[in-house]
Amino acid sequence: MKNILRYFAQGLIVLVPVTITVLVFFKMFSWFRGLFSGIDVLVHPNADPFIYLFLALALVFLVGLFASNVMARFFIDEAGKILEKIPIIRIIFSPLKDFTSAFIGNNKKFKHPVLVITNMQTGIREIGFITDEDLSELSISKEFVAVYFPMSYAISGRLLIVPRENVQELHVPASEAMKFIVSGGVSDVD
Repeated sequence: MKNILRYFAQGLIVLVPVTITVLVFFKMFSWFRGLFSGIDVLVHPNADPFIYLFLALALVFLVGLFASNVMARFFIDEAGKILEKIPIIRIIFSPLKDFTSAFIGNNKKFKHPVLVITNMQTGIREIGFITDEDLSELSISKEFVAVYFPMSYAISGRLLIVPRENVQELHVPASEAMKFIVSGGVSDVD
């Protein structure tokens, strides 16, 4: 009986991550195929989504190539400023722009992993990322820093304003710290 339970558990350990990964990719494929459902079949109903995906990736690449040009960068920045002045659009556009630039590009915010004492009485510490060291624009003294704490197995997190003295820099790559946090401490740090 013990062996049967062990084999069952081992089967779950193998099948759960594979099954969830396949389901996520299947859902993404179905969603992507649904985006183009109104378009006539180009080659074959099952091959067309891959063609559309290739075209979408090529479009993103070309926009990135265009955006790296100095003149294009000026126009993109000016268009962004205009979008940030329109009340309803600003609510959606500004946070999305800040969120994507926090992960991608030259303005990455999650690049300083730190260990923070979040409970002095018990000595509990949490791993997070310093997102802002100067909070003077919020009228917060220089002895505090903003630290973002991602949640495990989620896209969410929380931002805490903590005393600078409670923050200890971690000497690991930011990607490794993020992988460790998101996996709930299960992933090994290389």
